[in-house]
Amino acid sequence: MPKSPKPLKREYSDDHASSGVAAPLPEIETWPNQFSTGYTIEIKTPEFTSVCPKTGLPDHGTIIIRYVPDKACLELKSLKMYWLAYRNLGIFQENAVNRMLADVVQYAKPLEATIIGEFTPRGGVYSTITARYVRGRKH
Repeated sequence: MPKSPKPLKREYSDDHASSGVAAPLPEIETWPNQFSTGYTIEIKTPEFTSVCPKTGLPDHGTIIIRYVPDKACLELKSLKMYWLAYRNLGIFQENAVNRMLADVVQYAKPLEATIIGEFTPRGGVYSTITARYVRGRKH
């Protein structure tokens, strides 16, 4: 009878998986939107950095925020300070992108928002994570 395959040892813990998700981060300030017509704002930083919660190695990437403002727009200096707070934060790339979406929605209350994280390769593997929000709908 053939041997059963040996179960793989799990290298990532539940603590790794949730690391950084609820970390305290700076608030993102907003300012009043002056236009009531629908338009899209895109903000991009090519210098995003965080840390892998398991290995402690840095993750680098480009973060793109696209949103349709309602009554408030994101203030850029506070957004930069918010992004900088990730620099030493142990958080998986997927969690960072989803956390950013939750925070943008909390502070700006946009009609729609999309956060895209395009991360530099590790071992030849590229990751692009996209998280979306549309007011009144779940995505």
